[in-house]
Amino acid sequence: MPLSESDPRVFFAAERTLMAWIRTGIAIMAIGLVVSRFGLFLRLMAARDAGPGEPTLVHPDPSALLGVTFVVVGSIAILIAAYQHSRFVRTLKPIDLAPAYSGNVSIAIALLIASLGGVLALYLCLT
Repeated sequence: MPLSESDPRVFFAAERTLMAWIRTGIAIMAIGLVVSRFGLFLRLMAARDAGPGEPTLVHPDPSALLGVTFVVVGSIAILIAAYQHSRFVRTLKPIDLAPAYSGNVSIAIALLIASLGGVLALYLCLT
């Protein structure tokens, strides 16, 4: 099927790609949260098993650092996807954009989720 002169499917395909990257970034951030909290769980279990008079081994927790890294990587992936999407949409002709449809909402959602990922990374660093 040949494409017509006006084809908003290109814009909507770019929008779907952005949403896929947002979904991927959220999944990466969720993995980071799980990894970070699992390390906390292991530390609590070690302290419980040590007994009241026994010292527990205090060592740096690599799972917390790894978890925060995952959260930051997920946030950065979302920011890069939003940037690439906005650059691509600017190259489209106005006739290729869907009438009465604003693509700014998807960029705003991406920035909001990336910001929440930054807040989550800060929270994980402080706890």
